[in-house]
Amino acid sequence: MDTEAQHTERDPSSDTDPSGPEEGSRSALVPDGSGREEPAEPEEPVADEERGPGSSWRRTALVGGACVTFLLLLSHFVIQPFLIPSGSMEPTLQVGDRILVNKLAYRFGNEPARGDVVVFDGTGSFVEEQPRGNPVTGLLHDGAAALGLAEPDETDFVKRVVGTGGDRVVCCDKDGRLTVNGVPVEERYVMLGDRPSSVPFDIVVPPDRLWVMGDHRSQSSDSRDHLGSAGGGMVPVDRVVGRADWIAWPFGRWSTVPGTDAFAAVPAPPAGGHGAGAHG
Repeated sequence: MDTEAQHTERDPSSDTDPSGPEEGSRSALVPDGSGREEPAEPEEPVADEERGPGSSWRRTALVGGACVTFLLLLSHFVIQPFLIPSGSMEPTLQVGDRILVNKLAYRFGNEPARGDVVVFDGTGSFVEEQPRGNPVTGLLHDGAAALGLAEPDETDFVKRVVGTGGDRVVCCDKDGRLTVNGVPVEERYVMLGDRPSSVPFDIVVPPDRLWVMGDHRSQSSDSRDHLGSAGGGMVPVDRVVGRADWIAWPFGRWSTVPGTDAFAAVPAPPAGGHGAGAHG
């Protein structure tokens, strides 16, 4: 094996006055293994148009597509942004708030509890099943809504859980308060000046259902407005999308959704159910 260092030679055209400007051409002579030295091929310069803006745009598009795909997957399985379109949950949630809905909150055996603010699909309970429209338009809207860039579907609602399966919810007692399982509830989250309800009711929530109400009672269309419908205003637990845990936008309202201890003293419903006088 030849262990000598490779030599390079300059052709005669490079023998110029070192003090003057260089002229001529230079080539490297590299041994080819047979004793002869062959001139090395000069490297071809990469033209700017070959790198070009096209490849940069492609990279940008790929990165952007990957980011959107990641956000859609995150929104579908973990956390979904949700735009608040109305004042039915004031003062807790304001019009234009973008909340983050925790879709894992009820995935591992947990169920919605009294006082939770939840997002749910009201199809079959708050609204009737609607025929599907243009699938392309629907897909684009769903994608924008999933990223919190568009208003949610007309079948999606955000309300507070007031009663769970087996609870007897009554409004109102002699002091004008809502009661759950016979215990008055001090609803400090209700909009200042609103009564707990202007519509009297006395209901027992069926198993695996929820009785939900908005915090701005005078501006909220909730379970009270659907007492006479097929579902009796009760929301199936399996229709709950998730729990509203954070307010992400605007930045001035960036915080967790306030919790409540209003139901802390409410007992579990009796094992044998509630007595006569209660109805669902």
